[in-house]
This record gives sequence, C-alpha cells and structure tokens, in this order.
Amino acid sequence: MSLRQLPEAKTFQRPQNFQWDAPSDVLAKWAEVPMAAADDSENTITMFEVIGEDWWTGGGVTAKRVSAALRSIGNKDVKVKINSPGGDMFEGIAIYNLLRSHPAKVTVEVLGWAASAASIIAMAGDEIRMGLGTFMMVHNAWGVVVGNRHDMREAASLFDGFDSAIADIYEARTDMKRKDIEKLMDAETFMGPSEAVEKGFADAVDNGIEVPSSADAKNMDRGLMARRQTEAALARAGFSRDKRSELLSELGAAAAPRDASRKPAARDAGIDLAAVRQLIETIRT
Repeated sequence: MSLRQLPEAKTFQRPQNFQWDAPSDVLAKWAEVPMAAADDSENTITMFEVIGEDWWTGGGVTAKRVSAALRSIGNKDVKVKINSPGGDMFEGIAIYNLLRSHPAKVTVEVLGWAASAASIIAMAGDEIRMGLGTFMMVHNAWGVVVGNRHDMREAASLFDGFDSAIADIYEARTDMKRKDIEKLMDAETFMGPSEAVEKGFADAVDNGIEVPSSADAKNMDRGLMARRQTEAALARAGFSRDKRSELLSELGAAAAPRDASRKPAARDAGIDLAAVRQLIETIRT
C-alpha cells in the first residue's frame, strides 16, 4: 500500500452519453511544448500523453498500461514522470488507485504539465517533485454531455459527485481545508512549483528535473505535433472530440490506426501539413 497510506479514491461507472477530454486551454498550451523523450530507465513510468486513449497515436496513458508496468516492476520503488494536459477523469482515478496501492515508494516528477486528470494521478505519489517552469492545474470535472434536458439535469448531479471525489483526493494529499480546495477547483487554478509546495500539492521544487525545452523540438514527430496543435485550436473553438476527428480526417490527417506495430511514417502518410497549418491560422484569427 502507499507509504503515505492514501485512501482509495471513489470510482464511478462511466456514463454512456458523456465525452471526456483534456481542457481546451490546457491542451492548446501543452500542444506547443516539445514532447520529452521517453524514459526507458528501470522502474520508471512515463506519462507524456493525454490521460486515456489517444486516437493520434493509438496510445495514451491508460490504467491498463500502468497496471502492466507496475506488474513488471514488482515490489520495487517506482518513479512516475508526468507531462500531460489531462483527459479522461475515469482513467485518472483508476491510475491513481493503482499507484496508491503499490507496495513500495512512488515518486512523482512533474516535467511540464500535470493538469486536470494528470494532477489526480500525481497525488498518488509518496513524494511529488516539480521542476522549474512546470505547472500543476486543478479544476472541476469537465466534459461534454449529449442529450435532452433530463440528461443535462442528471449530468449536473453526476458532476457534483465527480467533483466531490476529486476534492477528496486533493484533501487527503494536501491537508487543505475542503472549502479552500473547492475554491481552487472552481477557479481552474494553475500552480507553479513553489505555490504547489506551499499548498501541499507537491513536496519539493527540484532544479535537477530535466524539463523539455525548445532544443527537444529537433527530435519531435513534427506531423504528430502539427496534428495536436490543430486539434487544440479546434478544441478552443468549441468542437467536440468526434467533430475534431471528422474535420482532421477530411484534411487527410486521419487518426492513427489501432495497430501499434505500424511505424510512425505509415501513420503520417497522406497528411497535408500545409493544410493543417492553414487551418490553425484560420481558427486563431
């Protein structure tokens, strides 16, 4: 169990008519940041993607993947490196519960963003360390609901429960007063390392954590970054995940195939990057 003896988070049945996503403003900022290289070090789990399944790569940070990684690591200390805009709350809570039940020490390092569902995961750390220039973001549950007025009323009630469960996690880790946590969530609060430590969302500011920089851009999958930037622009314009996928598919930037064995070059085939960039500029203006 967690060395801090953190409580198990309440889980929920996933509603059928809800659609979960990373917050559009955070997704836009995160999409502009170079992606850190994966860490193949022993006993390290990297979370450098959206939480939940990512249709661009066929990957994403999922409870299934984290569970497999923890089984491979066994009863040893584990390091979790995070740079994620968040995403699926249900996956975030499931991953939190997996990490909090790990029998050895869990150290969380924030390399860029630990936003939304990623901040929930971070709370499972026995020790949470943030690099300079990194951010932790907390907010109320966020998603899209499709249906009639009865569905909307039901959704509002369900979201109250989701927010309460998220606040439970923050309260257990930070020892802040409940009303103060709720204010932070209502305001969609971004915290730098020092503020996060002060409020109890992190334990230390670590100057030694290597944060992705502009120099890492040379090693990026430029097609993937262009698609993510386009998706972020569409999200900020109010388009749902399904509609964004449809529009990008029409541009030739279809979602990545589920077959993870295919090479990145194959996934990028047929993408008109000029059209993608033009769409970004059109939306921005």
